[in-house]
Amino acid sequence: MEIKAFKMDGLGNDFVIIDRRKNPVSVSKEKIIELGKRDNIGFDQMIFIDELDHKNPNYNPITIFNSDGDEVTACGNGSRCVAKILFDENKKDDAVIVTSNRILEAQKVSENSIRLAMGEPIFDWNKIPLSKNIDHKKISLKIDSIELKEGFALNVGNPHIVFFVEDCFKYDLKKIGPLVECHKLFPEKINVTFAQKKDSSNILVNVWERGAGLTKACGTAACATAVVAFEKGYTGNNTNIHFKEGFLNIEYNGLISMTGPVSNIKEIKIKL
Repeated sequence: MEIKAFKMDGLGNDFVIIDRRKNPVSVSKEKIIELGKRDNIGFDQMIFIDELDHKNPNYNPITIFNSDGDEVTACGNGSRCVAKILFDENKKDDAVIVTSNRILEAQKVSENSIRLAMGEPIFDWNKIPLSKNIDHKKISLKIDSIELKEGFALNVGNPHIVFFVEDCFKYDLKKIGPLVECHKLFPEKINVTFAQKKDSSNILVNVWERGAGLTKACGTAACATAVVAFEKGYTGNNTNIHFKEGFLNIEYNGLISMTGPVSNIKEIKIKL
């Protein structure tokens, strides 16, 4: 069976997007893992645009899987890519995207720049979630003989921990990332960000994504980092989070808003 899909990325964070509103196709975990490998199609996440909710016809539900085949609850860059598809399809400049736990409002800023309202960050330890009630703002972990201090854990649709360090690229995330991701403190695993303050408006990041590994960019990590930077007093409420191929602008006033570029839409064929 061969189906049509779309290949897109946001700052190199790449996705395969499958529209199953008219064709309710399913893809097994094993097939997602196979297709996600870089010697195959290769992607960080596979995203399905699901059948519309007739009670809320303006809502566009999506389902998200990491390249390890596990379903996840959020993908900021991927949601912006879906918004681009919907904008082009409906000839509109706004859309509402629904994940399993959030309603995200998207707006077109320019042809390939999209703003996404991400909602509120969650700070409750049992909703991040952590496995025990500790100070989520000052988490210390000993990982592979390295002492990581003052990690700040939060949930922005999915769980994140952010460590501010002097040099975010000094750490070998291929080695450290999976050890933090799968630490017993994080019962649903966790996304891991090492962040480096450049100035009061700009932050460099190095990100290990839960279930996807070392990625070129991560929208929810940018949101989490900007919130942590604000809470620590490092930045104001408008921050640029820099990745290898560009930056995302994050505004935070209790609610999080993310703006950044997406690629053009490339149509591909997938054999199932």
